[in-house]
Amino acid sequence: MAELPIVELPPARCSGRFTISTLLGTEEGGRGPYAPAEGSGCDSTQPTQLSGSTLCTRTFGYNTVDVVPAYDHYANSKGVVDTRKGRPSLADLHSILKVRWDSAHATGPSGIFMAVVLYILLLGANVHVPRKPVRFGWVKGVMIRCMLNIWGVILYLRLPWITAQAGIALTWLIILMSVTVTTITGLSISAISTNGKVKSGGTYFLISRSLGPELGGSIGLIFAFANAVAVAMHTVGFAETVRDLLQVNAGGSHNSLIVDPTNDIRIIGVVTVTVLLGISLAGMEWEAKAQILFFLVILVSFINYLVGTVIPATAEKQAKGFFSYRADIFAQNFVPNWRGPEGSFFSLFSIFFPSATGILAGANISGDLKDPAVAIPKGTLMAIFWTTVSYLVLSATIGACVVRDASGSLNDSVALGSPGCEGLACAFGWNFTACAQRQSCRYGLSNYYQSMSMVSGFGPLITAGIFGATLSSALACLVSAPKVFQCLCRDQLYPLIGFFGKGYGRNSEPIRGYMLTYVIAVGFILIAELNAIAPIISNFFLCSYALINFSCFHASITNSPGWRPSFRYYSKWAALFGAAISVVIMFLLTWWAALIAFGIVIFLLGYVLYKKPDVNWGSSMQASSYNMALNYSVGLSEVDEHIKNYRPQCLVLTGPPSFRPALVDFVGTFTKNLSLMLCGNVLIGPRKQKMPESRLMADGHTKWLMKRKIKAFYTDVVAENLRSGVQMLIQAAGLGKMRPNILVLGYKRNWRTGSPQSLEDYVGILHDAFDFKYGVCLIRMKEGLNVSRVLQAHVDPTTLASAQQASTIFQSEQGKKTIDIYWLFDDGGLTLLIPYLLGRKKRWGKCKIRVFVGGQINRMDEERKVIVSLLSKFRLGFHEVHILPDINEKPRPEHIKRFDDLIAPFRLNDGFKDVAMVNEMRQGCPWKISDEEVDKNRVKSLRQVRLNEILLDYSRDAALIAITPPVGRKGCPSSLYMAWLETLSQDLRPPIILIRGNQENVLTFYCQ
Repeated sequence: MAELPIVELPPARCSGRFTISTLLGTEEGGRGPYAPAEGSGCDSTQPTQLSGSTLCTRTFGYNTVDVVPAYDHYANSKGVVDTRKGRPSLADLHSILKVRWDSAHATGPSGIFMAVVLYILLLGANVHVPRKPVRFGWVKGVMIRCMLNIWGVILYLRLPWITAQAGIALTWLIILMSVTVTTITGLSISAISTNGKVKSGGTYFLISRSLGPELGGSIGLIFAFANAVAVAMHTVGFAETVRDLLQVNAGGSHNSLIVDPTNDIRIIGVVTVTVLLGISLAGMEWEAKAQILFFLVILVSFINYLVGTVIPATAEKQAKGFFSYRADIFAQNFVPNWRGPEGSFFSLFSIFFPSATGILAGANISGDLKDPAVAIPKGTLMAIFWTTVSYLVLSATIGACVVRDASGSLNDSVALGSPGCEGLACAFGWNFTACAQRQSCRYGLSNYYQSMSMVSGFGPLITAGIFGATLSSALACLVSAPKVFQCLCRDQLYPLIGFFGKGYGRNSEPIRGYMLTYVIAVGFILIAELNAIAPIISNFFLCSYALINFSCFHASITNSPGWRPSFRYYSKWAALFGAAISVVIMFLLTWWAALIAFGIVIFLLGYVLYKKPDVNWGSSMQASSYNMALNYSVGLSEVDEHIKNYRPQCLVLTGPPSFRPALVDFVGTFTKNLSLMLCGNVLIGPRKQKMPESRLMADGHTKWLMKRKIKAFYTDVVAENLRSGVQMLIQAAGLGKMRPNILVLGYKRNWRTGSPQSLEDYVGILHDAFDFKYGVCLIRMKEGLNVSRVLQAHVDPTTLASAQQASTIFQSEQGKKTIDIYWLFDDGGLTLLIPYLLGRKKRWGKCKIRVFVGGQINRMDEERKVIVSLLSKFRLGFHEVHILPDINEKPRPEHIKRFDDLIAPFRLNDGFKDVAMVNEMRQGCPWKISDEEVDKNRVKSLRQVRLNEILLDYSRDAALIAITPPVGRKGCPSSLYMAWLETLSQDLRPPIILIRGNQENVLTFYCQ
């Protein structure tokens, strides 16, 4: 490690207009954010220069280029390969230090003078410190907010009635069952929110960063909409209460309504939601103060109720069924007494469960919390605990004070022990038998929803509590919806919503989102009847609960090293149970609303899956994909290979894939959804020079393949020459059983004009492929494969994916042409298999496949029957077979002369000298052809000339030609072998595929 003394300077960073940095220069002569300037920075016994941007700092007692761990090095990191400014790169630590500047400059008078001047400038700078945004702790930001959202009108108006129906015991069971679901969800929220820094976006942020944009985006959109409609629901609840008060105050003498019952709800609702909007627009401080006011009102109403239960009952209250605490009343109300169509356990559960929700109110303003990782778990769980206690206490106390049936008439008082009196109230001097038998009692727990108000010490305070519960819930939803929607808009998962992502002020308030929520709320308030929409909204919230629990479960089972929540009190199996029970409750509440909610989620999920947004949040889905791929890959290694499961797995020497699009399209056509395709690129040159290029280009090439919808991998190697690089790829490419078995490359068109060594390397690559038991596939097109001149090789790699895609013949419909297969030699069947796979694709589906095989003229029919029988056993569907009896005929003289002219520049013209003399003449040029080799391979050479004549006769208009090429033996001059391939495939208009298997079967007609 290089130790570098440093000049004592003031801190390098400040929040003002002036910044002093200790800078270190780069090899390129530029100055990075931490590059040393002349006369400042690090001092050493030897002058030094570092490559790249590095930070020179003091490290536990001595000066070094290396740095100690710091928060800034990890903040906002998005990927494994990101280079943070504060941390030196590996090259900075690993490369050789170079002399660049005289350290005396830094420690001499000029260096010290500069340091002093800069320090004085720093002290005198007019630093503008912006106002910090408002941030809340766990009590004010989460617990109070969640408690207010959980408490609602059901607490005041329905819980006493549920207690009368189900009895205290089953009511407690209903409460505890509901709380079990919310507690499990609270634990899941706590785990997710402590697994990294939580930003604004609440529920959407937690789900999307855990499960990915697909599920996160869909649930975020419907959750924001559900909160917006919930504003209308709570506001309408408040407006209905105000309207009922106006009707009661009329007392029948005059009408106190503004217009009529329905329009009064609309007027009061619109005015109320406008006032709530004003509070929200005033800022989070004013909204928090309003919530505290509502919280105090509700607490006072609770205290008022509890005080009322111990005050001796007046005659009016006794007539309505209230007799203070009585053990026999508690005993009677302890057991259920089902009444009416809703008199069943699950019906009451579905009525009560929405009152236990609201636990996400704190998490939804995660961006406004001081420390979300602390506030969300602590505040949410404490809110669940205290609201649960309040529900249990209210159910037990009112069940011990009020009988189920009461008439409300003071005339029903009787003397104790009067005959004909039935029921518990008889023991207290009241006879409610008549109304109970006729089921016409207006009061009592089973009949009077306002029982809490009747029991309380001062009834209007209960009404104030109802107002506080409804308005606080409406205000919480009015704040939650824009906050969640703003984060969704900024992620740009859906079109046309980015306008609402802009934030204003120090808290980045979503003013536009507030206005949109207000418009939605007013629209639903004007409907004035929300019974139809309410079940759907409840199911939207339950969808959120289910996905939060599933997020926790899924992140746990993937065993991702990134799943490290600091909150440990959760269970992945409890989270899974919470997710499942949330879905069950959705159908228990309203089955048709559950189906609608699922339909909307699936539609939005499908849209995001189709659009594939360019985001990377390190979701558990990515971890799960890795786990699945790893498990299947390892499992595949345990499976023995079988011919029936053979797949052509191709290593394609594309170079940069965008340079040879036809080669990519051809292989991608028959490997898509079938087998492995790996695009290989050999970067020729010094490793130090080419490694940065490799890292820079890889992502661009992969994105180009994705945009072209080619399912392939890209890999590159740095090598001294092409052949050694291809040898690396052949040996190292792939994983386990998913390794290439076919080498695909383009035909070398410039073999005659290029350097002889490149010719030798090209043919050597084919020999290497056969040595490693690869099949070989060469592609030749009349117009060539390399389009790098058109694309200009210096194109910025980061713009490759957005560059215009070149179209090729393999992307177009082929119509009713033919695919001609010349299966001249038995290579194991690869020559048949690849055209068969190609013909299964839609673009090639209309092409007729013809098979040509060599034969003798006197046995044509017999040989044709043999081949047809063999093909039928392979079940390839090839029915048109042609026997070529004239392969061994002598080609035309002009074609023979053309071949001789082709090899003439590569001949030794040794005059049949002895072997030793020939080897001496060939020293340094192994591609040269001796006269003996020309004569020895004369028959084989003429066969290639003749085959070219046959191809021109039979397949001039084919869509594609596949032919088995000759195998060049080791020792055969590379120029002679290329002359054979050139002669065989020249002058052909359609693409020609020269396929040669490794002489092992790839087709079988057996079933085992």
